[in-house]
Amino acid sequence: MSKQIFPHLRNTPLCKIFLQHGCQHTGLFRFFTNFFLPGVYSFRSNFFLKSLFLLSVFYLFSGSHAISQSNNKIMELTLDEVIETAGVQSPEALLAKHQFRQSYWQHRTYEAELRPGISLQATAPDLNRSIESYTLPDGTERFIERNIMSSMANLSVNQSVGLTGGEIFMNTSLYRIDNLEEGTSSYSTTPVNIGFSQPLFGFNPYKWQKKVEPLRFEEARQKYIEDMERISSRAVDLFFDLALAQINLEIARFNYENTGNLLNVAEERHQIGAIGKNQLLQIELSHLNAGTDLNDAKVEVEHRRSRLRSFLGFNETAELELIIPEEIPDVSIEAQRAVTKARENNPEMLNYERLIIEAERDVAEAEAARGFQADLFAVYGLSNTSDEFRHAYRNPEVSQRLRIGIEIPILDWGLRRGRHHMAQSRQEVVRTQADRSIIDFEEDVYLEIMRFNQQHEQLETAAKADTIARESYDVSRERFMIGQVSAFELNSAQADRDRARRGYITAIRNFWRNFYNVRRLTLYDFIHEQTLEEDFDDLLL
Repeated sequence: MSKQIFPHLRNTPLCKIFLQHGCQHTGLFRFFTNFFLPGVYSFRSNFFLKSLFLLSVFYLFSGSHAISQSNNKIMELTLDEVIETAGVQSPEALLAKHQFRQSYWQHRTYEAELRPGISLQATAPDLNRSIESYTLPDGTERFIERNIMSSMANLSVNQSVGLTGGEIFMNTSLYRIDNLEEGTSSYSTTPVNIGFSQPLFGFNPYKWQKKVEPLRFEEARQKYIEDMERISSRAVDLFFDLALAQINLEIARFNYENTGNLLNVAEERHQIGAIGKNQLLQIELSHLNAGTDLNDAKVEVEHRRSRLRSFLGFNETAELELIIPEEIPDVSIEAQRAVTKARENNPEMLNYERLIIEAERDVAEAEAARGFQADLFAVYGLSNTSDEFRHAYRNPEVSQRLRIGIEIPILDWGLRRGRHHMAQSRQEVVRTQADRSIIDFEEDVYLEIMRFNQQHEQLETAAKADTIARESYDVSRERFMIGQVSAFELNSAQADRDRARRGYITAIRNFWRNFYNVRRLTLYDFIHEQTLEEDFDDLLL
């Protein structure tokens, strides 16, 4: 019966999973044995199913071992993947994100200061039971007991005026006093109260904030993009640090195995007198040095892997293996165009502009403090009092207040004049430093573009040298095997081959390092011909 039924069972999806994966999950095994098999045929009476049970147990343990091995599987990463991961989860990326958030909320605070502010103040109740002194009409004093409860509510609206530097305000208030001993109440109301305060001939801070704060926020946006490009440059360095360490490890392993084979050949040839003792000792010394280099290369790989792992935010169990980019994009950058992009996009340009404006603001503030100053304060409102709330808002009386305060410096021993000249000197210093910094910045861009444009030629030279050096070593090795070159010449060819291989990887590294340096300076991608941008809304989530 089992022979007739098993072909049908073998084609079911559940049985296929069981047979292919050895039932790696114990719950699946119980399901298979306790639910699927009973009712079809007896498990204990069938030899084949007994064998299948034993095999499932074997696959259970072997599958668990395979899962354990897969958890320790080496993670292969390309350069683009390393850069992308660094921009998402590296500690430096998280720090840049929070720094931008801080600038964002600083800008939001500035915008909030320009909008009307509404506030409510209330006190309910304010109980006062005390003994206080009271002056009678004849001038004598006596102590009386007070037993009063008061309540107050005030709603106010304030709006700064950026054009003049003043402030407009409006408020309405209600005040109530209850005499607990007499059982009476009284009300004082201010239905509306409108006023403004305005400095005359003074410094207007709102005018300068309107110039500085939007520029500061735009600088913060560009600074975040620059920080991300700096993180990309750091990722390139760490990537090729590990990549070069892996190449050195491959070279060390090859040299150790190769010198071991050559040592065996040399010993055989020495026994028949084909080579001298000196050459044999050279080969043996090369093999010992290759072993030392192999151990050092292993340690260096672990060190570089640990640094990259920490930079990317991975845990210590992540095993990273890098795939070196062999394809290099064919791109050439015009220096003047790069300088133009840098002046348009780099946050340093915005920083210099902001510093100059802030220096002009300080001069204007110091100059305003030198001369005549006056403040104007005016209020117009309606108010009323009553012993009954229903009459408190009827027929309010007009209340007005006007105040002009002046300040004229008479003698300050040159204090204000000195501050004014200091501000002017700082302004000239800032302008000079900004002009010098802009020139230096443009020169840095020119030099970086020159380095980048030379990388294609250097990379081609390094690739050709790597090919020639490997072919030369293969020829030297074959000639050594037949006794036509000495061990010294073979070691020299090996050193040339290793040096050329490292030089080729270094040339690839220099290309990508210079490319991301150009991106950081210009905030422009010359491969895809687009300005670098970020979705800043996602940063605020």
